[in-house]
Amino acid sequence: MATSQLDLIELLRAIDPEAPLAERHLWLMQLLDWVRGDTQDPDMAVARVRMLIDAAEVRPDWLKLWQHWWEEFLTTMDATPLLADLGFAPQDSFTSELGHRLQRKLMPPTPETTDLSELFPLLFPTEFDGRWLRALDARTLTRLRTVLFRAAPDAPPPNVNDYAIRTLLDAMMFAVTQICAIGHSAPVRTRMSADAKRDRAFAVLPQAFLAVREAVQAHGRASAPAVIAIGQLREQLDACRAAAQTVYIHLEEHGISVQIEFQLRQLRQRIIRMKALLLCLETDVPVQATTQLLSHLVRVDHESRSMRELMSDSTELLAAKVTERNAETGQHYITRDASEYLHMLGAAAGGGAVLAGTTWIKLLIGAVGLTAFWGGLAAGINYAVCFVFIMLMHWTVATKQPAMTAPAMAAKLRDINAPGATDQFLDEVGHLLRSQFAAILGNVGVVMPVVIGIAIAVESAGHHTVMDHRHALQTLSNHQVLGPTALFAAATGGLLFLSSLVAGWVENWFVFHRLDSVITYHPRITRRLGAERARRWGTYWRQNISGYAANISLGLMLGLVPPFLGFFGIPFEVRHVTLVAGQIAAAAHELGPQVIHRPAFWGAVGGIAITGLMNVSFSFWLAFRLALTAQGIGTVNRKRLYAALRRRMLRQPLSFVLPVRLNPRPHTATEPAPPAASQTAPPDSQPTDPTQPSG
Repeated sequence: MATSQLDLIELLRAIDPEAPLAERHLWLMQLLDWVRGDTQDPDMAVARVRMLIDAAEVRPDWLKLWQHWWEEFLTTMDATPLLADLGFAPQDSFTSELGHRLQRKLMPPTPETTDLSELFPLLFPTEFDGRWLRALDARTLTRLRTVLFRAAPDAPPPNVNDYAIRTLLDAMMFAVTQICAIGHSAPVRTRMSADAKRDRAFAVLPQAFLAVREAVQAHGRASAPAVIAIGQLREQLDACRAAAQTVYIHLEEHGISVQIEFQLRQLRQRIIRMKALLLCLETDVPVQATTQLLSHLVRVDHESRSMRELMSDSTELLAAKVTERNAETGQHYITRDASEYLHMLGAAAGGGAVLAGTTWIKLLIGAVGLTAFWGGLAAGINYAVCFVFIMLMHWTVATKQPAMTAPAMAAKLRDINAPGATDQFLDEVGHLLRSQFAAILGNVGVVMPVVIGIAIAVESAGHHTVMDHRHALQTLSNHQVLGPTALFAAATGGLLFLSSLVAGWVENWFVFHRLDSVITYHPRITRRLGAERARRWGTYWRQNISGYAANISLGLMLGLVPPFLGFFGIPFEVRHVTLVAGQIAAAAHELGPQVIHRPAFWGAVGGIAITGLMNVSFSFWLAFRLALTAQGIGTVNRKRLYAALRRRMLRQPLSFVLPVRLNPRPHTATEPAPPAASQTAPPDSQPTDPTQPSG
């Protein structure tokens, strides 16, 4: 403590009201750094503030210097941008704010400034500043105001109250201007409800603020007219916020825009800031309100620097919408009874047969010897075409399902505290896992014999396959269970998850821009296709755009990501369970029946199992976490779900593999019985008749 007192005395002696602007600000930064100290204890910082007040009280000469310093500070610094704009984007644009935050990280501010919003991060650089500001008690704040901001008794005090009120009113004027600008912008205004447009809340807001300003300037901030005007302004702010909320109804129905969501968040936060400024204007204890406002600004300033916070806040609603659309699609991939289970086996068998041809085409592309990019592009087109063909035939690819079905399961948790919600979720997990088992069994069980059958047919026609003896041995070596297979398979699961995000985003973009309506009604399109055919095309693409986007994006990523990463020296190979099984079958055929005596063969067979496990589990885990976040499921409820899942696995393990009947659960009067088995379209039946668009 003695060392702290000596440091404080040195700081007090260093004050110089006549110093250049930057040096004065550096002195204030050093003083606040002394208040923070070396600990993260708010009480210790408060004790240092009291020590500063005590030292100032016994030094009247220093108080005169301080008063001079403070007058220079008030006359040179503009506090309005701090109160009105700190923490907000310079423009109401997500991309411009992203660039602004990146610039702030790369280019720190300078203390040589007259803009208090630029100096503020240097004065309060840590989140701890907000904590010790909140910890200041009423007695300490009163002494701080009396000693430091009243000067010596024989010196005329500056008109701080006039300065504060003038600054508050100016900041509120700027805030009202920004609120009205967002509320009147075309993307927000055109999406409000009819009632909100009729009430014209944003048009009335400036008039309400002018009434406050005139009442405060004419009668004082504590007068009856000012109190009434402030109350009316607060009600008008609530009306603006309610009008903005109606935009979400339109977005939920017609698609989400990150840009509009960003504007709405800025609008809500500016209204909150406006109310905080009103509180400082009307409070009977302005020093406490000012301190709380400073603490709030410290938190806002730190949040406004975070790139992660910006991405999370601005894309949360879009993530919810993407998972919601994937949930609708994912219902088609979940089997709930024995007949649907058998149908999944058949659909997966069809997909496995197609992927057998995909395997040989991929091997042929590799044998041609194209450069990395063109070889990857050719492989990606091969995958994409085959995946789309499988979709149009209403067949399925096993590993594509988890990223689509996880949101469908999370949709069961919208009301997690409702009776039976956890059990319904566990039922859905069981349906999903056995659907995956059936799909992988159908894919792998068919792709291997069909690959061998194609090889036999080619050889019987007098030709050689593209798989030679050396290539076959290399294939078995590359897919060993103890090699990098698990890591590559998990990364491939990440690509499966990304394809589901692409699908949800593309569908949201299609709906947001109302392209189905454009196709159906645009005169140039209807003249070319005819009204009826244009209507069918619009309906078809509205229903199937997500499926096309998922399959095409997945195929291209599987082909292009390996050469792209290879360009940067990052080794990566696609490990897709069905394609891996096909390649191993081709290698086994080339090596002959004696291959079963090779340890490398059985190691590769184990690699098929680990590849399927990692494909499914990793893509499902990523999609499920996103879906839980979008549904707002907290940590406590997540732990409860995981515990219930472990109990179900111990008590009814076969329910996760085979379509066995689950033990019935008793239902109370408040718990509705679970719905009957789905009678909707069979798995992978998302697309309608592929011939429909052609009329």
